[in-house]
Amino acid sequence: MDSEQAILSFASLAQPTRLDVLRLLIEHEPDGLPAGDIARRMAVPHNTISTHLAILSRAGLIEAERHSRSIIYRAKLDAVRQLAGYLVKDCCGGRPEICAPLIADLSPCCTPRNGATKEPARG
Repeated sequence: MDSEQAILSFASLAQPTRLDVLRLLIEHEPDGLPAGDIARRMAVPHNTISTHLAILSRAGLIEAERHSRSIIYRAKLDAVRQLAGYLVKDCCGGRPEICAPLIADLSPCCTPRNGATKEPARG
């Protein structure tokens, strides 16, 4: 990720509703959500949510796919990963011990919904 793309992505998230929408879509991966459901859950008018979704889409953080009469929105997890990685890419000026607590906080992302534990994905 280059600086220009990072700035575009961060700028798109510098608004509370858009940040909340991205978090909502990440929570609903891999199925995504229809635009109408997003609007209802966020308590935002449909035309307003459309604007927010368009901004997030232009920033490359979400994608849309038409299913019959609905448009399903999904988070682009690879783009979110790249954005987070952009922040720690140089790992504190070549001193990884400084970034170790940050990386440790990012590692144990979540527990599967069924309550079972599993190894985090490596990649």
